[in-house]
Amino acid sequence: MKSLAKCTPREFLKQTNKIRKSVEKWLTATDIMNIRKTLPELEKIDDDADEETTRKIARRNAAKRREQSRKNLSRILDAIMDEHPDETLDLLAMVCFVEPEDVDNHPVDEYLAAISEMLDNEAVMSFFTSLAKWGQMNILK
Repeated sequence: MKSLAKCTPREFLKQTNKIRKSVEKWLTATDIMNIRKTLPELEKIDDDADEETTRKIARRNAAKRREQSRKNLSRILDAIMDEHPDETLDLLAMVCFVEPEDVDNHPVDEYLAAISEMLDNEAVMSFFTSLAKWGQMNILK
């Protein structure tokens, strides 16, 4: 299966521009950016706290951050796989050069293999990192 990791430079540019246009809609629909912003309520460390108290509070805060990260990831997965599977599959199809209406014409193992290839490809990962940054700066439109 063709993917962004196995295409010509011309195909990469054309396809990533299509993806760029769809990602903004997907991010809005799934609310991923706002989910990521959900932070735990952390304990404040008083200026006069001793070193031991400071360490204990720092450990508790770190645990709260980890727990919130797990909750956020769960909410993101619910959003992309349960609440908005069609939009997510449309994007998956695009990164594999499959028309969204043909997404079900390929077995899931082909998509998983393509995803693995893309995760191992530095240029592709750089593109997706840029998309996330652009999304935060609201320049995907």
